[in-house]
This record gives sequence, C-alpha cells and structure tokens, in this order.
Amino acid sequence: MNSDSFFKKKKIKLAHIFPSQKFNRNFIIKNVKPLKIAKKDDLSFFDSIKYKSDVISTNAGACLTISNLEKYVPKTTQAIIVKNVLFDLAKVLSKIYPEAHIDYPDSSLKKPSNKKYKSVKFGNNVLIGKDVKIGNYTVIGSNTIIEHGVEIGKNCVIGSGVILKNSLIGERVVIQDNCKIGQKGFGFIPIKNNNFKFPHIGRVVISDNVEIASSCTIDRGSVDDTVIGNNTYLDNQVHIAHNVKIGSNCMIAGQVGFAGSAIIGNNVSIGGQAGISGHLKIGNNVRIGGGSGVVKDIDDNQVVMGYPAVPLKEFLKNSKK
Repeated sequence: MNSDSFFKKKKIKLAHIFPSQKFNRNFIIKNVKPLKIAKKDDLSFFDSIKYKSDVISTNAGACLTISNLEKYVPKTTQAIIVKNVLFDLAKVLSKIYPEAHIDYPDSSLKKPSNKKYKSVKFGNNVLIGKDVKIGNYTVIGSNTIIEHGVEIGKNCVIGSGVILKNSLIGERVVIQDNCKIGQKGFGFIPIKNNNFKFPHIGRVVISDNVEIASSCTIDRGSVDDTVIGNNTYLDNQVHIAHNVKIGSNCMIAGQVGFAGSAIIGNNVSIGGQAGISGHLKIGNNVRIGGGSGVVKDIDDNQVVMGYPAVPLKEFLKNSKK
C-alpha cells in the first residue's frame, strides 16, 4: 500500500502561484500535505488556532496562513500570507492536480484477465481498471467496478454493484452490495454565483478485518486520507465524509453520518441515525446513543446521548422533566 495519490501531479514553483510574496523563489511544491505529515518540499496550510500544536512542530517547507496566525509558523517554514486559506489552497491543488476536482469516468476499465487474477473469483460484468492489484482468494460480485490503481488484499469479499476508486483495502475485508468508496467529497468555496470546487487528492485506506454493510458511502480525503481502522464494522447506509479517521474495533449502526475531518478513537460504538459534526475528536471507548447529534469533542470512556449529545445521566435527568 505505497500509492501516495491516484491523480497525475505537476511540479510547480511556489513563485508562479504567488508572484507578489517574498520567499525562496526556487521552492518547487513536491506535494500538498497536512501539517502533521508535511515534509520540507511540501506545501501545507494553517487556517485555525485549533491546529496550533500541529503547525509548531511541522516540517513543511511552506505554509498557507492568514496574518493573525503567521506568528505560530516556525522560521524553518516559509509563511505564505493569504486572505482565505482554503480558497487559495483549492487554487493551488487545482494547478498541481488538474484532474482531481471532478471524478471523470475511468477509461481504462476492462473485463478482468484470468491470467492476471488466477486466484480471484469474479461474478458477471465486472470491470477492472489499469494497475489494479487484487490479493489471492478474494471474491468480487457481479456488476462491480474497480477503478485504476486500487489495491485489495487477500481473502476479501466485495459484493455486487460496488464501485471502488482511489482506495487501498487490507486483507479479510468484507464490502457488501452497492457500496460506493473513494469518490470525491462534498467540498467547494462559495464565490458569488459560482462555487469553486475543492480538489480531493486523498485516498480511502481500509485496514484488515473491516466489514462494511450495504449501501455505505465513504469519501476519499481532500488533502489527507479517509481511514477506517482494523476490525471496525459499519452497518447499512453509513456515510463517511472526507478526511474522517475511525479507529479500531468500532461498531457503527445504520444511517450514522460523519462530517469531514472528524477523528474517532478505538472501541467506539455509535447508535443508528446519530450525526457527528466535522473536525471533532471522539475519544476511545465512547458510546453514543442512537439519534444523537454530536457537536463537541468527547473525552475517553464517556457515554452520551441526545441533541446536542450530553452525558447519559444528564440526558436521563432532563428527559424526566
């Protein structure tokens, strides 16, 4: 699982995008990465004080930010001051990854070759893209599409009517019928009468022993990856937005929705039709009741319920009034 991105990339000098800024004019953007994993040749972004600890320790060569946050950017990182970080980030991504703002149909799709996939069982009307890797003893259901570059481990079961793109899938993973995994997330910058689409260059990374029930949708990451941890189970019709990270041994009931960049710990259980707002951190061993609306971070070992979600004892007390 070594694929960094599924999209063609152009190397561009930072000075060509921001000609009026003062910085190293020869800096070439190798990639665009979040603060935590950016390297010296990468461009990153810092748009909220919430990520202060990430920017202080970043290794990014350059960082988009606003004037009020510039003081937190380390001296080893070139600060690029802009008015709207996400808008300028979207413009940079569209130049480096010109094909990532729309999910174009994969023109490389073909019927799978029995010689290439000797130990894989295929149903009827399966289409496989270029450079797809499928592990031994995996079963692929009818009318499923696996687009270019996708990797699937050994002993997996992929149901019928599934579409997989921009995804890396571990071993012993079960994906049931009609799931859509790796498509572009819901992201754009509103500007007057025209919305500027935010390119999504990330992946979906699914660990070993995960089971995903029917009709789930899992968006790929925008700049980071969307990740599902080992031995996590998703019920039917769960939606996971871009950049969400779900830990190991989690149990997610039907119709739960995760907004973008939420981080879910290990051993978390979430009841049906609950909603998790974006950019939240849910701790380990948390239990969230069905129909709850989570709008704040939750510490480890908490049991919450209601809208907005509150500790269970408080919810039960309020319900008696």
